[in-house]
Amino acid sequence: MITLNYRDSKPIYEQVKDGFRKLILSGGLPTGERLPSVRELAAELAINPNTIQRAYRELEAEGFIYSIAGKGSFAAALSEVTDRRRETLLEAFNEAASELLRLGVPEADLAARLHTLLEGETP
Repeated sequence: MITLNYRDSKPIYEQVKDGFRKLILSGGLPTGERLPSVRELAAELAINPNTIQRAYRELEAEGFIYSIAGKGSFAAALSEVTDRRRETLLEAFNEAASELLRLGVPEADLAARLHTLLEGETP
């Protein structure tokens, strides 16, 4: 289900979050599917349960999963995830673009970068 790379500089909880994000967005974890309990996943991955708890808490805050007291955590509906994620990323985009403009990056440079992304090239 989730694989970890202990040599990666990315924290373990981020790797767990990324793994679940990919599973949910790809449909590998269908809407309403129960996630392993914190203890189950911690034992399976041989890591501290607090690490899993942090990943689950952040996934829930981002709208990827939801929890039901006494029952566990479940994958959120893909439509809700994509809508919420889109909103979050657009807010981050607006903040970054605004800061870049304040730092003196010309509007034309930002537009060219966006155009490059749309063409599928790496800026």
